[in-house]
Amino acid sequence: MALPQRIPRKSTKAEGGRRSPAHRQWVRGHACSACGALAPIEAAHVRTGTDGGTGIKPSDRWVISLCRDCHHNQHALGEAPFERLHGIDMKALAAEFFAKSPHRFKLMEAGRG
Repeated sequence: MALPQRIPRKSTKAEGGRRSPAHRQWVRGHACSACGALAPIEAAHVRTGTDGGTGIKPSDRWVISLCRDCHHNQHALGEAPFERLHGIDMKALAAEFFAKSPHRFKLMEAGRG
C-alpha cells in the first residue's frame, strides 16, 4: 500500500535562526516561572513585544518555563493579566533564559540575534 501524498510545509529558510530544540529543552529543565511547579514543564513562547507576528510564532529566544496549567492559563487569560496574576515579567524572564542558555549562540548565529 502506498503512503498518501505528503503535505508541503513552510521552507526551513523562514525558520532559520528561529528554532532551537536544545534551548527549549534547557528551558524545560527549570521549574515553572509562574507557580514554581517542578513537572511537567513546557517551553512557552512570549508573544507580546517579541519577534512574532500575526500567525507567526516568536523565535525560541522568547521562551520561558511554564507548567502545563500555567501555560494554558497564559493563553486563556492573555499575557498581561497572567503577568499581573503571578507578579512576573515574561519578556524579561525570556531574555534572562536566553542570556544564560548554553545554546543561545545557535540562535544568535543563524538569526543574528
